Amino acid sequence: MNTGPMLLATIGMIAAIVVTATAGDILIASALRQIGDLDVIRARHGLTGAAAAVVTNSRFGLGVVFLALSFFSLLYGLSHRDLSLIGPAATSLTFVTNAIAAKIFLGENVDRRRWTAAVFVCVGVALLAF
Repeated sequence: MNTGPMLLATIGMIAAIVVTATAGDILIASALRQIGDLDVIRARHGLTGAAAAVVTNSRFGLGVVFLALSFFSLLYGLSHRDLSLIGPAATSLTFVTNAIAAKIFLGENVDRRRWTAAVFVCVGVALLAF
């Protein structure tokens, strides 16, 4: 087998997992910020009111769709490529892209400790992969 197309397919699978997982995480976090404090909503409108506030939020629904796509991308990748590469690479890169996306899209303060952790995770995965 030619390793070039195999490598490209593996990178594509990992990218699909990472992009969809990050999009899902950011959309759900944004939706929950938009909805507000669920304890306050529950106190005013009951448990069904709090559940309705979450379920009717379009960002939340879109986030769930992206997380489902990420899950099925992960299943596909694990069934067609090495678990020892797909699992750690997708997980670590999602950790890094979540930190970057949280800083850019949610305006979160990502401190030096989190960036250092992201670098260590990537180094660990690189050591496992090669």
